[in-house]
Amino acid sequence: MATRQGDLSGRPNSPPPPPIRNAERIEPTMTYSIPLLTVGTERELLEGVLDRNRAELANAVRGLSEQDARRRLVASVTTPIGLVKHAAVAQRIWFQHILAGLPKSACDGGTTSGDASFVVGDEETVADVIAEFERVNERSRAIAAGFDLDEIRTHPTLGEVSLRFIYLFLIEDLARHCGHADILREQIEHPL
Repeated sequence: MATRQGDLSGRPNSPPPPPIRNAERIEPTMTYSIPLLTVGTERELLEGVLDRNRAELANAVRGLSEQDARRRLVASVTTPIGLVKHAAVAQRIWFQHILAGLPKSACDGGTTSGDASFVVGDEETVADVIAEFERVNERSRAIAAGFDLDEIRTHPTLGEVSLRFIYLFLIEDLARHCGHADILREQIEHPL
């Protein structure tokens, strides 16, 4: 039995809850938003989950001070703001370079993976990095819109990849980084 989009009760005739436009803080240290899209085509669901993860990552950093956003609380170079910067780099690589076939030098920003992708310039603010990430998200959506899910491209390490794989890979990657961001924010807001 199908339920309506957004219906969490499982009852087929329940009115859907009012949509939540922005993530709200349900715990002092964690962001969560109710999925707005739960039924649709494969592509709609893949894009919806990826967009939700994009929003969750940005929302985990929003509201942090410039100093807190740059705090290193783990042994790696990972910082809350660095996670957003890294996610922008990853999307440039996958959508602009791999899918669209642009040379890395023609992409609209950094394309160096690894630790370098987490580096945020001293002059960049939290708002700057989130705005950059949101611009990359928009460009990634526009590029992907021109391809079928089964479109094949060649990745220099992985070999053949489809747009479907790129979506799944980035959904997983961003979900992991959302968890990292939530934990870092918890450490910042509620240190032991």
